[in-house]
Amino acid sequence: MRALIFAVEEINADTELLPNITLGFQALDSCNTLWRAAQGTLSMLSGGKEAIPNYHCHGGTPFAGLVGDSGSTRSTLIAQILGLYRYPQISYFATSPSLTNRNLFPSFFRTIPSDEFQMKGLAQLIDHFGWSWLGLLANDYDYGQFGLQTVKQEIINSGACVAFAENLLTSQPDRNAPHIINVLKKSTAKVVVVIASDSDFVVVLEELLRQNVSGHIWVASEAWATSDLLSEERFKGILLGTIGFAIFHGKMPRFGKYFNSLNPSKDISDPFITEFWEQTFACTWPSEKNQVIVMDNATISPCMGNEMLYVQPSEEDQRLSLNVYTAVYAIAWALHNLLYCKPGTGPFYLGGCANISSFQPWQLLHYIKNVNFKTRDGRQVFFDAAGNPPAVYDIVNWQVGAGGMLEQVTVGSYELNSSSGQTFNIDSAKIKWIINNNTQIPPSQCSPSCPSGYRKVIVPGKPPCCYECARCPQGQISNQTDAAECQPCSWDTWPNLQQDRCLPRPTEFLSYEQPLGYSLAAISIFSTLAPLVILRIFVCSNKTPIVRANNYSLSCLLLLSLFLCFLCSLGFIGYPQPEKCLLRQVAFGMVFALCISCVLAKTITVVIAFNATKPGSRLRKWTGVKVSYCVIGFCIFVQLCVCGIWLILSPPFSELDTETKPGIIIINCNEGSPTAFWCMLGYLGLLASISFIVAFLARRLPDSFNEAKLITFSMLAFLSVWVSFIPAYLSARGMYTVAMEVFAILSSSWAVVGCIFVPKCYIVLFRPNMNSREHLLGKSRIQN
Repeated sequence: MRALIFAVEEINADTELLPNITLGFQALDSCNTLWRAAQGTLSMLSGGKEAIPNYHCHGGTPFAGLVGDSGSTRSTLIAQILGLYRYPQISYFATSPSLTNRNLFPSFFRTIPSDEFQMKGLAQLIDHFGWSWLGLLANDYDYGQFGLQTVKQEIINSGACVAFAENLLTSQPDRNAPHIINVLKKSTAKVVVVIASDSDFVVVLEELLRQNVSGHIWVASEAWATSDLLSEERFKGILLGTIGFAIFHGKMPRFGKYFNSLNPSKDISDPFITEFWEQTFACTWPSEKNQVIVMDNATISPCMGNEMLYVQPSEEDQRLSLNVYTAVYAIAWALHNLLYCKPGTGPFYLGGCANISSFQPWQLLHYIKNVNFKTRDGRQVFFDAAGNPPAVYDIVNWQVGAGGMLEQVTVGSYELNSSSGQTFNIDSAKIKWIINNNTQIPPSQCSPSCPSGYRKVIVPGKPPCCYECARCPQGQISNQTDAAECQPCSWDTWPNLQQDRCLPRPTEFLSYEQPLGYSLAAISIFSTLAPLVILRIFVCSNKTPIVRANNYSLSCLLLLSLFLCFLCSLGFIGYPQPEKCLLRQVAFGMVFALCISCVLAKTITVVIAFNATKPGSRLRKWTGVKVSYCVIGFCIFVQLCVCGIWLILSPPFSELDTETKPGIIIINCNEGSPTAFWCMLGYLGLLASISFIVAFLARRLPDSFNEAKLITFSMLAFLSVWVSFIPAYLSARGMYTVAMEVFAILSSSWAVVGCIFVPKCYIVLFRPNMNSREHLLGKSRIQN
């Protein structure tokens, strides 16, 4: 009430706001009852002391508007009456969301935000602190039930879960406290939102004290966030660390000085100041009969009236007083705008304006709807279409004050329409939680957070917040805690061991820089020298019987083909470029076809040569070199056809294989057509098998330098290598597939070199006595 009077006096003293206009006021006490609220409203409308509906008996200054009431129920009744006549009403503490209905309450406004904003803000506050598992307590009035449903829905929408929701039954003396305490004990939720008045919640706190239950974080609605009743020292072990929404605490310059200047002797017309004086100084005003009053065996001093008033109003009183102060200024600014309306540009018919001395209530209502002003502390005040002010709350934290009492410390603010776009502005360093006054936010979760690299797995039959943590699947990551799903890495990246980020995949191919690569390359280069050295020996010894007896020209061609066989293995080492992929298997197939066809030609030549020596043999005409070259040409032609068809229909190509080895990109050559590859390889096996069979049948032909045995062993070794190659090739992965083929090429080539040419070189170099015609003929005679 004193805030209203102070605001009126301040406005009347202001030379810029409503100049030459004096505001008056009439204060009525509704006594927290509906009938007194209705009676007071009707009496103000009637203009006299008696309430006469639909009559205005006072011809003096016009009635501008009403500030009040504090309760939503009484404000609803008053709004229904004033709405009929379109008289403006501005409440300072009625928060019911139903009052926003413009069809029912067309002239209702308020300087405190609707509960709808508060409840949504509480849910956002919970989300801000990362709490996902919490309980709800609410009284069974409209305030508590609306708040319970709104907060619960907003919490669920944000992804959090409600462990329990219980009602404080106001019809029961114990408010259902024993049952609520049992629920608190059994639940793992550490954060509890309470939407109730302090008079209801204090019963629950008394039961908590009796059962010695503590350790919860309480989230307070504005109905008790700044309660003096709950700030007593005995509740410190329970309510320490409480956080909640409070009515915005602005500044009223000079109001404190004005309030402390009050005195019963100066304010004789104020019927409330005597009662206030008695409460403040613990005294009583003496009656004419009794100068000293004795109560409960204690003497109460009489009030003298000269006591020095130095009172700091309670936190809750200051916040409510600011709302009253703002409501008075809203009406004053609406009147100011009405006063300065310019005819012709006014808001009414034909640009008309209202007369400040005789305006209609609906005319002032228009200006209040559009009022927009800045308070002395810099706040912008206006009303939205539903009559609500800007939704601004203080965020308070309950801490222990200097005297051991609990006090509410403002640690931030909630402003729904903030110009910066930041709804919450919280100084986390100021917050003290119940656990050892710690500034670290205490957790409240049904399940521990899943770290990076894991994802949440919902457990059937349990709330979504009660989950299990599962490792991300292969090839996927999660780089945040409590990830619902893991994200796959791109094709060229792979998760690290922790699976919290993607790293570039390493590439794999048979490189010259790797030990296996350069080892095989060195063996290949060294191996190419062997057939060249043997060829040099054969060229130098081309007149000797052992060289001439075994088809010198075919031997040289075979050595050249072996040189190419060793050389082609280098095509499988190094980066698989498209050109290399296209040609390396074809080159391998062709040079090996040349090699085996030479061996086959030598074998056939041996068989023909010895059978042609028989009397009357018709094979004499096939003993020339033409037969050998025809065999070689035909064998190569068949392989050439296979390779040509392969290159035309499905040529090999370079590819990046990300499937064979997880986390590695294998750069290899795709054969294009596996059928063509195995046909090529099978044809080589066919030639080797024919050579082996023919040589095996010719192994007992008489000759000191008969190559049949040597060819038999060489082809046996050759076939053994490539038969072993097939399972090894199919089971190997990555660069080891290529290494197996290189090894098979080198091994099979060395088998031919070692079995066919090494014995001859040994005789040429170390047993020259055996390299003679006499030895050849002598050997033949002994055999005969």
